[in-house]
Amino acid sequence: QAQVVESGGGLVQAGGSLRLSCTASGLTFAYAMGWFRQAPGKERDFVASISWRGDTTYYSDSVKGRFTISRDNAKNTVYLQMSSLKPEDTAVYYCAARANVVAIITRGGYDYWGQGTQVTVSS
Repeated sequence: QAQVVESGGGLVQAGGSLRLSCTASGLTFAYAMGWFRQAPGKERDFVASISWRGDTTYYSDSVKGRFTISRDNAKNTVYLQMSSLKPEDTAVYYCAARANVVAIITRGGYDYWGQGTQVTVSS
């Protein structure tokens, strides 16, 4: 059965770093991956995405230059390296996969979602 699982969330002070991991299992196709986040009382927003080959990436303006998405297909894992964290980065972070090699930035294009991992940034 297809499954996506995130890990690596936690509490960090502003200016610090965290590395989130997302492992996919049961996916028999080539798939692009994305990260989204949802703050309390807010909608789930795009953060970053990466193509199957890892040669194309997209970032939201709010995280560009601070976050880096990467993947290791041998491990079926995608990473989100988060640096220079700000309190406004506090949210539940979700990993998603889509049955396509092309990375996109819209929620509707993703087929499989993880349960989310909490990231809290204190001031």
